Amino acid sequence: MLDFNDTKTAFARKSDGEMRNALMLFRMMKRPGLVKAGKRACGAAARLHLPVGWIVKPTLYRQFVGGETLEECGPTVDGLERAGVKAALDYSAESEQTPVGIEAVFAETERSIEYAARNKNVAYAVFKPSTLTTDTLLAKASEHPETLTAAERTGFDAFAARFDALCALAHRHGVRILVDAEDVRFQDAVDRLTEEAMHRYNGGRAIVFATLQMYRCDRMPYLRRLYEDARQADYVAGVKFVRGAYMEEERARAAAMGYPDPICPTKEATDANFDEGVAFAVEHIDRMEIFMGSHNETSNYRLARLMDEKGLERNDRRIFFAQLHGMGDHISFNLAAAGYNVVKYVPYARVRDVLPYLIRRAEENTSMAGQTTRELDVLRAEMKRRREARRER
Repeated sequence: MLDFNDTKTAFARKSDGEMRNALMLFRMMKRPGLVKAGKRACGAAARLHLPVGWIVKPTLYRQFVGGETLEECGPTVDGLERAGVKAALDYSAESEQTPVGIEAVFAETERSIEYAARNKNVAYAVFKPSTLTTDTLLAKASEHPETLTAAERTGFDAFAARFDALCALAHRHGVRILVDAEDVRFQDAVDRLTEEAMHRYNGGRAIVFATLQMYRCDRMPYLRRLYEDARQADYVAGVKFVRGAYMEEERARAAAMGYPDPICPTKEATDANFDEGVAFAVEHIDRMEIFMGSHNETSNYRLARLMDEKGLERNDRRIFFAQLHGMGDHISFNLAAAGYNVVKYVPYARVRDVLPYLIRRAEENTSMAGQTTRELDVLRAEMKRRREARRER
């Protein structure tokens, strides 16, 4: 029986030292003032070109990042595979929005796809569209495409070519690729390019996956439209479900610019929207493949139950559960032990390049008090179980 309270299974691959490191980090993340101070200190260090690796690498980096390079992620990937869990390697460096910076991210993403093609333990490649162009151009192309100048149109066409080249490379290698979601001012252009790529590359199976942030009120209508398009155009839609990552910014922007708030009014409404979307995809699994990224235990239990009710095998290749590396181990490893397909989302990059990602992880955990408390509860429960097991020996 699936049980997310089975901490022995959840933490079998972690040493006592790693457990203590995780406990320390999640305790810190429960203190918003400490996280804000750390963010300011890291920002100042970056501006002054001061080294921060000595404090970040053995703490936040060790918990949430697989390594500095694809090759350094090898031990993490192999360790996950021994527990029946696959990896999705995500180059998480924050792009310098210059031609050189954009080209560097594009080249590294190509490398990650080729690495996934060679490594059977890597189930998905990942890319973030906004790292392949500038925010200004992507926002204008998304919100007011008719106003693009000739030069901007040329720039957007170059971005679209990079976008398609990554999807085409994934298709040639048979590697599934996740297109990360963006905030609302970028998303329409990303949706258009993702749908075009699905038409080209998702014939008999899903290669290209759109990411739907289900805290947005419009994502259920979009999902239904995507299904109808897949049915009529005869392709398989790949859908990655997440709750969302830009709530505060999007609400503030909507208020400032006077348009309707795109976010569901409450967490309960977001949860309902998320679960409705996943249920819809399961119901239409003939035309959809699912990547469900969630640390919400109820949503994970719900998808497992839906699969049973529909008579789907637990290892049906069209459905994957996913959690972030360094979080939700009690969900990931218990799902894998029960026979479900599970992926850990493993970021990689040099310390200074991945620092903004790490700060966001800390801030998100601070804002999700219930999630952080749950992480602490299961870590403490496992440490207690280990102490009692030693006393009995």
